[in-house]
Amino acid sequence: MLWVMDEAPPRSTARQSAWIAACAAAALGALYAAVSAYWGAGGTALLDTIGGTLEREGRNPTAGLLAIVWTTVALKLIASATGLLVVAQPPWLTSRQYQVVRGAAWLAAVVLVLYGGVLTSIGLLVQVDIVHASAHADHKALQWHAFLWDPWFLVWGLLLATALTLTRRRSTDPVRRPAESS
Repeated sequence: MLWVMDEAPPRSTARQSAWIAACAAAALGALYAAVSAYWGAGGTALLDTIGGTLEREGRNPTAGLLAIVWTTVALKLIASATGLLVVAQPPWLTSRQYQVVRGAAWLAAVVLVLYGGVLTSIGLLVQVDIVHASAHADHKALQWHAFLWDPWFLVWGLLLATALTLTRRRSTDPVRRPAESS
């Protein structure tokens, strides 16, 4: 069945696409959280690809750094789950709770896209020598950020935003009812 470009795709297709985007976003977020958890647990592989203070302190982490790393792991996992919750619309979420989760998911998507987009753009400009890195810059870390770490945030955010956009309520959709209280 074909539809005109001005019209929304059939609901089932949009929901399937939203579910795929939300699952992909959740997988990217969970993998990113796993990398952070690995470093938080004392792993050192790939620390040289992040560079700077985080690399140096990551080899002998302080309690403060570990608190930041584990908080980051938790935030990445929460951000990963929000898209799934929005698409699944579990019946135990009240309408108000759903709106809070949806708002948190949009906040996560915007932060991820802006953070990943800006840093990827700058990183790529450094790689093509339009923006010049300082003489003391860690070029290995800059490459990893330009081609993996920062684009990972960007793609995660774009997938989450896609899932959220595909689940927006249209004027013809029924209004969500609050879950029954027990």
